[in-house]
Amino acid sequence: MREQGLSIGQGISVMAKHKLRNSLLVALLVGVASHMAFAEEAAGLKDEVARQVLALEGKLIERRRDIHAHPELGNQETRTSQLVADHLRHLGMEVRTGVARTGVVGILRGGRSGPVIALRADMDALPVKETLDLPFASKAKSTYLGKEVDVMHACGHDSHVAILMTVAEILAGLRDRLPGTVAFYFQPAEEGPSDFVPDGRNTWGAKMMVQEGVMNEPRPEAIFGLHSWAGLQAGQIAYRPGPTLASSDDLRIRITGKQTHAGRPWDGIDPIVVSAQALLGLQTVISRQTDITETPSVVSIGTINGGTRYNIIPETVDMTGTIRSYDYEIRRSVHERVRRTVGGIAESAGAKAEVTIVEKYDPTINDEALTERMLPTLQWATDGNVVRSPLVGAAEDFSFFAKEVPGFFFFLGITPRDQDMAKAAPNHNPGFFLDESALVVGVRALAGVAVDYLSGGPQQASR
Repeated sequence: MREQGLSIGQGISVMAKHKLRNSLLVALLVGVASHMAFAEEAAGLKDEVARQVLALEGKLIERRRDIHAHPELGNQETRTSQLVADHLRHLGMEVRTGVARTGVVGILRGGRSGPVIALRADMDALPVKETLDLPFASKAKSTYLGKEVDVMHACGHDSHVAILMTVAEILAGLRDRLPGTVAFYFQPAEEGPSDFVPDGRNTWGAKMMVQEGVMNEPRPEAIFGLHSWAGLQAGQIAYRPGPTLASSDDLRIRITGKQTHAGRPWDGIDPIVVSAQALLGLQTVISRQTDITETPSVVSIGTINGGTRYNIIPETVDMTGTIRSYDYEIRRSVHERVRRTVGGIAESAGAKAEVTIVEKYDPTINDEALTERMLPTLQWATDGNVVRSPLVGAAEDFSFFAKEVPGFFFFLGITPRDQDMAKAAPNHNPGFFLDESALVVGVRALAGVAVDYLSGGPQQASR
């Protein structure tokens, strides 16, 4: 039978095509509607975040000042941890304490199903004496590697804790509307331990939290963190996709020669001269042996110690320094070349070289897809005041979290807008100053990325 010039088979084929086209159209419309619903939901949640940030600004500043006045070194953050744990419990969260010695984890489960993300703040201070005349300036002292030292929040970790505590308060208030779970990581010892010297076998901070399984239950799909940064105007955010902060490896070199009278150097082997040659040779590791067209690396010597008297050639000389890189393969090759260069120079003089490299922090690498996805959120949080960051030579153990799941780590400007940014006291300086107007931007940014990611629908970041 034919109908309108079509066979039965052709008719069925045409009907099938129409049905498939209609199904695809319906699916497309459903997808568009779903995306619009997610976007509307995220916008509503962020509007509430913005309102709550303003309402809590006074409390936010008060928290930061309290923590600033009571700084604690790495692995000693007992007061800060107690403050955080009490706060999270008051918000009705699941709370774990004693994580990586003094860390705290809070779990906020939203009233609706959805992804899991993590937000991180570091809690420790530095062995630095504060020079600013502030009513809440630190007068604290503590013990650092067996010696009494002054202690100061000279890197803004006090602000990180206050910001994340406030984010926790806001998101807990939105619990019923929150589509997913947020894990809050309050991490100790980002600056390193104060109670032992890293030897390549002991662990602390973020790496220890990962080793203890903190990211296993619940397992986040993504992790976010920020860092207060001098040299950026208050409230501005800087970001960078891909490699962002360097790895940090301790370099320790001992040159052993043969002690003798300085008037008869031929009777011994002079480790001071060998150390000088090794120091110069190390400069060629980067400048002549490493391809830095893709990413830079650094080998720096910070201390040289040897000898006890002007007329004695000593037995040994010790040098310490740091190795920095942004790429795992280049990092490995630099280590190999440092050992080969120093060992060869020592051998040529009849001396011996012991080269120890302690890998402390990995490079911090921002997931590019996650970074791109969250840029509109940062624009929202800052009213468009977002810039791209250059590579940063400092290191961060946020890197260990970002090796486990896609991570995004960005910088929050804290220098007063009317100050010359080039003259601002840098992080780790005794004159480090934080413009507290930046704190609300930090809260908006972290709470915003949480809300946007959780409300983002099925398209999640991938490595």
